[in-house]
Amino acid sequence: MSRSRVVVVLLTAVVAIGLVSTTLGRAIYEGQTPGLGSFAAIHFAGYLFFLLMPVEALVPVYQAEGHPGATLVLLAVVTAVAAQTIDYAIGHAASERAEEFIGEERYTRFKSMIDRWGGWAILFFNLFPLSSPNMLLASGILRYEPWKAFLFSTSGLAVKYIGIVFLYEATAPLFGAGP
Repeated sequence: MSRSRVVVVLLTAVVAIGLVSTTLGRAIYEGQTPGLGSFAAIHFAGYLFFLLMPVEALVPVYQAEGHPGATLVLLAVVTAVAAQTIDYAIGHAASERAEEFIGEERYTRFKSMIDRWGGWAILFFNLFPLSSPNMLLASGILRYEPWKAFLFSTSGLAVKYIGIVFLYEATAPLFGAGP
C-alpha cells in the first residue's frame, strides 16, 4: 500500500472515530439517550464514499434506546440519499478522468455491471453495508440517469432498513432487550 493511501485511510479513520465519539460516544459517556441528531450526522457521514462506515449497525443501537423503528428508517433513508447525492455529483464531475482515478479494470467492471443490470445492480448493492455509496459514485461516473439511480437506491435502502428494524423487533425480546 502506498504512503498516500495509508495517509488517506488514517485520516478517514480519524474523522469517523471523531464523529462517532463526539456524538454517540459523548451521549453514552454522559449516561444520556443518544439523540436522533447524532444518528443523522453519523449516518450521513457513513454514506459518503470516502468515509465508509457500517452505519447500519446504528439502527438496533438507537432502537434499543427507545427510538421508533419507523423514524429511524425514514431518517436513515433520507440521510443516506442526501449523502449519495454528493457521491453521485462527485462521480459525475470526475467522469471525464475516472479511469485515471479508479483504474481501467475497476472502471470496466462497474461499466459492465451497470450496462448489464442497470438499476437492479444499484438496488442490490444498496441491500448490503458499505457498497451503496460506491455504486452511486460509479453511477455518476458512468452518467447513469440520476432519477433511475436514486429510485433504485432509495428502494434498496428502504428494504434494507425495514428489514433491520423488523429483525431487531423480532429478535430483541429473545435476548431480554427490545421495544
